Amino acid sequence: MNHFHLSPVFNDFLLAFIPIFVAVDVVGILPIFVSLTHGLEVKERRKIIGQSLITALCLAFAFIFLGKGIFKLLGISIGDFMVAGGIVLFCFAMIDLINPGKDRRIPPDDLGIVPIGTPLIVGPAVLTTSLMLVDQLGIIPTASAIFMNIMITGFVLWQSESMMKILGQAGSRVLSRTMALLLSAIAVMMIRRGISFIILSS
Repeated sequence: MNHFHLSPVFNDFLLAFIPIFVAVDVVGILPIFVSLTHGLEVKERRKIIGQSLITALCLAFAFIFLGKGIFKLLGISIGDFMVAGGIVLFCFAMIDLINPGKDRRIPPDDLGIVPIGTPLIVGPAVLTTSLMLVDQLGIIPTASAIFMNIMITGFVLWQSESMMKILGQAGSRVLSRTMALLLSAIAVMMIRRGISFIILSS
């Protein structure tokens, strides 16, 4: 007797959660966040985390709710965006694999919004993946997955000092490279699906 099965709603949530989790790459963000906020007081660091989460949520939700409307105005199809987005994602993944160093010198007051809120937490990878998932799974599972991933990212950043000690510099690099490799595979999948979408709709 099989009493265990996933409900369709939870299954859709998982299908949205996993690619967004890979796209966010919280493991890759962690050492960058520690580097950017090094030397700041705990109060300042927590303020930056709050700003970054609000920025990321607002940008992601605005994009998934308004993205298709903007596309209609510009005459862009989902297939066009998936192909272009997949190429962009692949380039980002290759940059992460070949040159993972991303240190920047930015005033503390701006850190929460740029670059941590965007493009580190919610950047081209998350926006492109989200729009594809909205088309495939719907807004509710995608929005829920985005919210959960951003909250997880906030928790990881909140515990950044402890987690960096556990992972170590080498462990963080290995996990970040693995995420970049997964992101490149998702990019190839998006390009393939985008081309299929264009062919079938033409």
